[in-house]
Amino acid sequence: MNYDRRQRKPSFLALAGGLLAAVAVGLSAYASHGIAAAQAQSHVQTAALFAFGHGLALAALAPSTTRRTGKAALCLLLLGTLLFAGSLAASALGGLSTRLAPAGGIALMLGWVVWAVDAIRR
Repeated sequence: MNYDRRQRKPSFLALAGGLLAAVAVGLSAYASHGIAAAQAQSHVQTAALFAFGHGLALAALAPSTTRRTGKAALCLLLLGTLLFAGSLAASALGGLSTRLAPAGGIALMLGWVVWAVDAIRR
């Protein structure tokens, strides 16, 4: 691993991962202390769990990912997390539909499969 910062490029995906993890902490706290309705609380907790886990994965995996297939996998993870967790949070906090959650879940599964294929091809 090369730790010379001047030779590494900024990583939008790692930045997005860090921001997702930060938002997840806030969502989790809000679910625990600011939401009374059980279903809304459950939706926000699930959104926080997925945002934190996938945010952490993006932050950890993105800086060392150089192949296009790996970057595509991480983009699918970001998109899937935004659709899945975002849909659940928007439902709980804004009364919107969760209709984008299944598309987000599919994008997450596809992202992990593409990541696995890229990993085996290295």
